[in-house]
Amino acid sequence: MGFKILKGFILGLIANVMGTFLYVYFATDKGFNYIIKEGYVQGFLGGLIGLGAVLNLVLFFFFLTAKVGKYKKPMQPYEARGVLLATIIAALAVLYFEF
Repeated sequence: MGFKILKGFILGLIANVMGTFLYVYFATDKGFNYIIKEGYVQGFLGGLIGLGAVLNLVLFFFFLTAKVGKYKKPMQPYEARGVLLATIIAALAVLYFEF
Protein backbone atom coordinates (compact mmCIF):
# COMPACT_ATOMS: atom_id res chain seq x y z
CA MET A 1 0.00 0.00 0.00
CA GLY A 2 2.74 2.48 0.95
CA PHE A 3 4.72 1.63 -2.17
CA LYS A 4 1.67 2.33 -4.36
CA ILE A 5 1.14 5.74 -2.76
CA LEU A 6 4.84 6.53 -3.22
CA LYS A 7 4.59 5.47 -6.86
CA GLY A 8 1.62 7.81 -7.39
CA PHE A 9 3.43 10.63 -5.56
CA ILE A 10 6.54 10.31 -7.73
CA LEU A 11 4.45 10.10 -10.90
CA GLY A 12 2.53 13.19 -9.75
CA LEU A 13 5.75 15.13 -9.27
CA ILE A 14 7.02 14.00 -12.67
CA ALA A 15 3.72 15.00 -14.28
CA ASN A 16 3.94 18.42 -12.64
CA VAL A 17 7.47 18.99 -13.93
CA MET A 18 6.49 17.76 -17.39
CA GLY A 19 3.44 20.04 -17.39
CA THR A 20 5.56 23.02 -16.45
CA PHE A 21 8.12 22.13 -19.11
CA LEU A 22 5.45 21.73 -21.79
CA TYR A 23 3.88 25.05 -20.86
CA VAL A 24 7.23 26.84 -21.05
CA TYR A 25 8.12 25.07 -24.30
CA PHE A 26 4.89 25.94 -26.10
CA ALA A 27 4.18 29.36 -24.58
CA THR A 28 7.62 30.98 -24.79
CA ASP A 29 10.60 31.05 -27.07
CA LYS A 30 13.11 31.14 -24.20
CA GLY A 31 14.81 28.19 -22.56
CA PHE A 32 13.37 26.30 -19.61
CA ASN A 33 16.19 27.23 -17.20
CA TYR A 34 15.93 30.91 -18.16
CA ILE A 35 12.18 31.00 -17.56
CA ILE A 36 12.50 29.24 -14.18
CA LYS A 37 15.20 31.70 -13.06
CA GLU A 38 13.21 34.70 -14.29
CA GLY A 39 10.06 33.28 -12.70
CA TYR A 40 11.81 33.15 -9.36
CA VAL A 41 13.24 36.66 -9.73
CA GLN A 42 10.05 38.28 -11.04
CA GLY A 43 7.69 36.29 -8.81
CA PHE A 44 5.66 34.18 -11.23
CA LEU A 45 7.25 30.82 -10.42
CA GLY A 46 4.18 29.84 -8.39
CA GLY A 47 2.01 30.38 -11.44
CA LEU A 48 4.26 28.14 -13.52
CA ILE A 49 4.03 25.39 -10.91
CA GLY A 50 0.26 25.77 -10.80
CA LEU A 51 -0.06 25.50 -14.57
CA GLY A 52 2.15 22.43 -14.53
CA ALA A 53 -0.17 20.75 -12.06
CA VAL A 54 -2.88 20.47 -14.72
CA LEU A 55 -1.32 17.20 -15.87
CA ASN A 56 -1.87 15.83 -12.37
CA LEU A 57 -5.60 16.05 -13.03
CA VAL A 58 -5.26 13.80 -16.07
CA LEU A 59 -3.07 11.34 -14.15
CA PHE A 60 -5.46 11.32 -11.17
CA PHE A 61 -8.47 10.41 -13.30
CA PHE A 62 -6.43 7.86 -15.24
CA PHE A 63 -5.75 5.99 -12.01
CA LEU A 64 -9.42 6.13 -11.00
CA THR A 65 -10.93 4.91 -14.27
CA ALA A 66 -11.52 1.23 -14.88
CA LYS A 67 -11.92 1.51 -18.64
CA VAL A 68 -9.55 3.23 -21.06
CA GLY A 69 -11.09 3.22 -24.50
CA LYS A 70 -12.18 -0.33 -25.12
CA TYR A 71 -9.62 -1.79 -22.70
CA LYS A 72 -10.33 -2.58 -19.06
CA LYS A 73 -7.77 -2.02 -16.35
CA PRO A 74 -7.97 -2.28 -12.58
CA MET A 75 -8.69 0.89 -10.63
CA GLN A 76 -5.66 2.16 -8.72
CA PRO A 77 -6.95 4.24 -5.80
CA TYR A 78 -3.68 4.22 -3.85
CA GLU A 79 -1.76 5.64 -6.80
CA ALA A 80 -4.47 8.29 -7.13
CA ARG A 81 -3.91 9.18 -3.48
CA GLY A 82 -0.22 9.66 -4.20
CA VAL A 83 -1.03 11.97 -7.12
CA LEU A 84 -3.36 13.92 -4.84
CA LEU A 85 -0.55 14.24 -2.31
CA ALA A 86 1.79 15.54 -5.03
CA THR A 87 -0.88 18.06 -6.05
CA ILE A 88 -1.17 19.26 -2.45
CA ILE A 89 2.62 19.68 -2.31
CA ALA A 90 2.44 21.68 -5.56
CA ALA A 91 -0.29 23.87 -4.06
CA LEU A 92 1.88 24.53 -1.02
CA ALA A 93 4.76 25.44 -3.34
CA VAL A 94 2.47 27.86 -5.19
CA LEU A 95 1.51 29.45 -1.86
CA TYR A 96 5.16 29.73 -0.88
CA PHE A 97 6.30 31.34 -4.13
CA GLU A 98 3.30 33.65 -4.52
CA PHE A 99 3.12 35.07 -0.99
